[in-house]
Amino acid sequence: MAPQTAGGKVLWHFTMSLDGFVAGPGHTTEWMYGIKDRAGLIDEYTSTTGAVLGGRDGWEAYPDATATYGGRWQGATFVLTHHPEDAAPSAGVTFLSCDVAEAVAIARAAAGGKNVEVLSPSIGRQLLERGLLDEIDIHIAPVLLGDGIRLYDNPGGRPVPLTLMNGDAGRVTVDVRYRPVPSPG
Repeated sequence: MAPQTAGGKVLWHFTMSLDGFVAGPGHTTEWMYGIKDRAGLIDEYTSTTGAVLGGRDGWEAYPDATATYGGRWQGATFVLTHHPEDAAPSAGVTFLSCDVAEAVAIARAAAGGKNVEVLSPSIGRQLLERGLLDEIDIHIAPVLLGDGIRLYDNPGGRPVPLTLMNGDAGRVTVDVRYRPVPSPG
């Protein structure tokens, strides 16, 4: 896969279970422990990201902006919320109460030509619907969760065709093959 580049893009970026969940129930992420990224992946994103835009639910579950990428990334963090007045202040975090398009514009300005990473399923869906999303970067984890927070949850919505960015043909399936790991006991 080609490395990520800093081009002022708006990226919807997640590690996702094979069955489409980006977090377990209550935004739990312990299912990610022990899963390895390809060599250099974190460095790609820390060097190309200028700002992060997330939602209030995710922020409440993990209210530490200095922990982004294991503490290896530092930059502007924006949390979009309907109630910024009751958010506990946090260094480096700006709570926004505005339209999602305005939130992206604010994050882009703060990113200084680097990318804006969207770390919220609901914000990502809204940006996708408005044509404000440049890329979707997904890392498929070898796990089936069965419940939790879906990457794209849009009941009754229309299918959204996508073009594969890292291959010869844009509209092609991605092949993965896993074997279940026996449970201890």
